[in-house]
Amino acid sequence: MSFDPTTLRRDDYGFFGPDSPSWKIWTAPTAVIGFQRAVVLEHFDPFLTAAVADSQGIYTDPRSRLDHTFAYFLLVAIADGRTAIQASEHLMQVHAPMTGIEPISGQRYSANSPETQLWIHITGWHSVLEAYEVFGPGPLSPEEESRYWRECAIAAELQTCKPEDVPRSRDEVRAYFAKVRPNLCTSERAEAGMHHLLWTSPRNGAGISYALGSRLLSLASVATLPKWMRRLGRFDRWGIVDLLVRPAAKTIVWGSAAFNSFGLITAAPFIAPMAGQILEQHLKGEPPTRLETITPSEARRLYGGRGRRAIAEVG
Repeated sequence: MSFDPTTLRRDDYGFFGPDSPSWKIWTAPTAVIGFQRAVVLEHFDPFLTAAVADSQGIYTDPRSRLDHTFAYFLLVAIADGRTAIQASEHLMQVHAPMTGIEPISGQRYSANSPETQLWIHITGWHSVLEAYEVFGPGPLSPEEESRYWRECAIAAELQTCKPEDVPRSRDEVRAYFAKVRPNLCTSERAEAGMHHLLWTSPRNGAGISYALGSRLLSLASVATLPKWMRRLGRFDRWGIVDLLVRPAAKTIVWGSAAFNSFGLITAAPFIAPMAGQILEQHLKGEPPTRLETITPSEARRLYGGRGRRAIAEVG
């Protein structure tokens, strides 16, 4: 996926707008911690693990794997409708050929299946909120949290998720995780993927800066995961580490926020260069042509592949 940072908000404020909790959560310094958390725990779904392992992307280029996925979530959260819709169409095209047989169950997997896409979506939106609550300013107000989960459901419209399956509150998110937990498991390939993302080796082509960044991030991201997940993934550690990490991470986050996320923008190129460009453009705060939001259905009609073809035919 390529991205021109000057096109972040050409037309409108996207789906949520400047006053939305989504803008606040996804552009906070804690977002990168939450996103490492998300891409790690995604591997507990055996069908997604099969898709990731068969594609080999995280092993040959882990920086791009995390960066492109993080960039996609950021574009949906804070970009204009045109950019977000076109990013989602690109993602669906990339995922389309990722099909095969999941070796544990022997069932067929598809990276674009509604169940897999919902797992990716919920783990992403839940994880960045969790990191914000643990290392950032703390819990949202009840009104903001209610709106955040409504916005999460709107963002899910850009993927193949079934609308009736998308949680719309914290209680519904808890119910979703309880529902899928019996199907979560680990495997040799899942452990390899999780450990590779947490403790990337500089020898795999990612470079020393990314390898160091992933390990530093893992100190914080692992602290937000429940013990049963850590034991299942074989990356548990002594509780004293969590006690030491939390105040240190909160201090770093506070310092970054005090300088208008300067610390995050400075660090982002070493971990997620494209996401860093998006965040840098966001901080410039340049207004779009129309100071209004748009719905995913409107954006798809105007800017999606079918919408563009229809407009061209009319013209």
